[in-house]
Amino acid sequence: MTLSISSVALRFALLCSTALAAPLAAQAQESRSGTVSELVITASRPIAESEAAALRTQKRSDSLVAVAASDSVGRLPDQNIAQAASRLPGVAVERDQGQARYVSLRGAPNYWTTLSFDGINVVSPEGRDARFDSVPSAIASQIIVSKAVTPDMPGETVSGNVNIITRSAFDYPGLKLGGKVGYGIAELGDKPQYEAYGVASNRYDLGDGEFGFVLSASYFQRDMVTDNFETDFERVSQDQRPGSLTRFWAHEAENKLYRLTRKNWSVSGRGDWRQGDNQISFRSIYTTFTDDEMRDNYRFDLDDRQSDLAPLADACAATTNPTPTNTGYADVCIGNTPLKGTVYGIDIRQRSTLRAFEQSIFTNTLEGQHGFDGGWTLNWLANYTESTDDRGVVGDASWDSPSTRTLRPTVAYDFTDPDRSRLLLSTTLQLSSPTRYQAGTPVKAIDTFTKPLTALTVLDAVDTTTAYTGQVWVAKEAEFLGGEATFRVGLQYDQRTKVADEKNLVVNQAAQFTAIGIPTDYNAFSLDQAFLGKIPMDYTFRYFDAEKMRAAAGAARKAYAFNPVTGNNFEVREQVLAGYAMGTVKWDWGSAIGGVRVENLKNRGTAVATVAGVTGPITAESDRTLVFPSLHVNVNLDDSKKLRLSYNSGAARADYDQLRPNVTVNDANQSISGGNPAVRPELAHGFDAYLEWYVEPQGYLMAGVFFKRVEDVLYRQTRVFGSDALNSNGIDRSGYVFSGITNGGDGRLVGLELAAQFQLEPWAESLGVPEWMGGFGVSANATFNNSRVLKPAIGSIPVRKLRLPGTSDEVYNVSGYYEKYGLSLRLSYQRRSAWLDGFADDLADAGDTYWDADDELDFSARYEVNKNVEVYFDATNLLNNPGRRFAEPGNLLTATGVPTGFTDIYTIEWERFGRRFAGGVRVTF
Repeated sequence: MTLSISSVALRFALLCSTALAAPLAAQAQESRSGTVSELVITASRPIAESEAAALRTQKRSDSLVAVAASDSVGRLPDQNIAQAASRLPGVAVERDQGQARYVSLRGAPNYWTTLSFDGINVVSPEGRDARFDSVPSAIASQIIVSKAVTPDMPGETVSGNVNIITRSAFDYPGLKLGGKVGYGIAELGDKPQYEAYGVASNRYDLGDGEFGFVLSASYFQRDMVTDNFETDFERVSQDQRPGSLTRFWAHEAENKLYRLTRKNWSVSGRGDWRQGDNQISFRSIYTTFTDDEMRDNYRFDLDDRQSDLAPLADACAATTNPTPTNTGYADVCIGNTPLKGTVYGIDIRQRSTLRAFEQSIFTNTLEGQHGFDGGWTLNWLANYTESTDDRGVVGDASWDSPSTRTLRPTVAYDFTDPDRSRLLLSTTLQLSSPTRYQAGTPVKAIDTFTKPLTALTVLDAVDTTTAYTGQVWVAKEAEFLGGEATFRVGLQYDQRTKVADEKNLVVNQAAQFTAIGIPTDYNAFSLDQAFLGKIPMDYTFRYFDAEKMRAAAGAARKAYAFNPVTGNNFEVREQVLAGYAMGTVKWDWGSAIGGVRVENLKNRGTAVATVAGVTGPITAESDRTLVFPSLHVNVNLDDSKKLRLSYNSGAARADYDQLRPNVTVNDANQSISGGNPAVRPELAHGFDAYLEWYVEPQGYLMAGVFFKRVEDVLYRQTRVFGSDALNSNGIDRSGYVFSGITNGGDGRLVGLELAAQFQLEPWAESLGVPEWMGGFGVSANATFNNSRVLKPAIGSIPVRKLRLPGTSDEVYNVSGYYEKYGLSLRLSYQRRSAWLDGFADDLADAGDTYWDADDELDFSARYEVNKNVEVYFDATNLLNNPGRRFAEPGNLLTATGVPTGFTDIYTIEWERFGRRFAGGVRVTF
């Protein structure tokens, strides 16, 4: 059966196939953090029942958690774990290409959040910044977000942990088969979306115990295009006219125009055996994320002849002059301003990039639990995880304007609208004087300008992280201080090794171009394809031909040898030996968890570096011991109200590549990053106080305050590289963005969290409303933050007091739904306020950078045809607001003595991704 719906660019098909609905049974299961998880019973009101089950889990927990039950995840338009978790109180996300990627808890930096599968911390392909978009939500029965850190959690857990509880055969009464299939469409570019999922599970009575298995697989494909422009601003040393201190000029303007296909697929298997108090479980999960990307990047090098501007300091009349004696860049005397003006005869540096990006996680766990007389329990586990990050580039072609100025365009730029980058092109005419030019005929088609091929680069780059984890712990039940206590001691050993292996080949000679058969005229390398996006552009262009790129890159691979990029290759090994002791005591009036964790942390990094002109291997090592105490007290004010108080501590560690003893160059992203093996962990001590009210007959209210004190704040120094030291093979890297990790001053984060959740059904009769109105429900939460960190003085920039990087002042989630008579409708709104992305360390750039506020509105509809069949429809990103990054120099200028009141901000990145619509069927037996 196929159903077509038309509205604007909306089309979706409902395809029949086997599909998985939520489990038919509930089972209690204890996680390592002491949290009791519970699966949802599927019925005609899945949202209401899953929320009720999640609240029961939260209420029984001895620490502060938020829970998304399996049915809640499955019945929202949430394909990955990040988006699914973002519905919970205090959870926000950072997006890439419009897709939720990183999780931030209570507005804190994303690297404060750790990712676990069934309680085992998992190494993300990127490192400590756990990427949640590589994990499909289909593998989860529950997502448990722990905001209170306990001694059995790794010390790198600062703001909390996202624990994905995988499905077990014991969640179901017997044989379970199901599946799901769906199709969708993207409004921007009219691109398709595909989704499929399947599961099989069964249990067997062996006489001497019971065995169960569950197998599942999922697939998700999303084709898309994006609208994008980027602008990089800088201080210009030659601009010394009055007011120059507050002027930042666009040295480069560009459009990055993406065509891409993203895929997630996973396979997982789990087998469990149990007999009485003994249980052994084996779990294996493989999940991969691929991003096949075609990027047409038109870069306008506005500061190509910056040195033509005379460094004069006297005042001048800003009078429009269409025939200046220089290019006009940063020249206020001819009427140009940082946001509007004309530059004559500029260089187009064009890049055509074809990437085959892939990230994967393969994690395997063998775990046992054994009960003994006298209340003793022994638990053990062994885990092996391998994460890979394939950053390979199939081919990257560079096209550059020739040195002859009359073959280059004149560009009239206008950046006065923060949501628009206007670049009007015309030919460049030379006047009688060899240093004077003027604009000629307007040009619409940018590819009519000569841009010869200068280089083709092929990159093979794979980062592999292997991790071994072993845990053993012993628990004893006893009476203590009049309560029922469980005392637990444990040891854990982790070894993680990240190896970066990068090599490339660069073809940059005319004879080489001929040998591999690549056209040197861009028009012969491109397609006659209309622009697929909707962003207003003042010029037309031609997309590059991906098949011609593959052919040229393949020929280059056969004809030439790869060379290792020694400056980018490294190995970093981390070893953590941890021991902890903790006790959980339960009384009639409440409970308490207390204890301490001690970690010995060793790091060793090896790389090849060039020092004082000598190249050779370099090794750096560090060894430190950290202590993390914590205490959590829960007071039952009555049967429905809980007061939760806690103290916890943790230490965020620098990422593995940030600990390497060398420098990494990424030509695809035009970035340079440097390692710092001596950087210290970022220590945090926090206090929480929360009041929870589980309203009868149904409802939930919560209010809480939290505080964290941070020492040795980790931050990335970010600036334009500004040197030709790394230029090679015809590639100019002086304009790349350089970043490196270091420790700053101390800081703090204080906040307020609120949540409410109500369904009308249990109240309908007492309120006297019609029966049909009982289907309405609402859930809402909000987090308010205030953060400050002292950034140390650097050069002429004094000590500054700023936000903690990565924190948002406000995070909102609001969902309203209606479900009754088999119909389920839900509208969800999320908002995250602006957050600091990077500090500025000098006056060279346009100040500190921020990501602007992010607003998302999603809609989902479900209809239960019968107990086995459900149809669904999802609409995501309905607001279609752009992602916007901007620079704000006001704080930096004030710190250096420039008069206050400066309010200009500069858009440095802008993207829009379009609405998406999808539908399908789920069937379960």
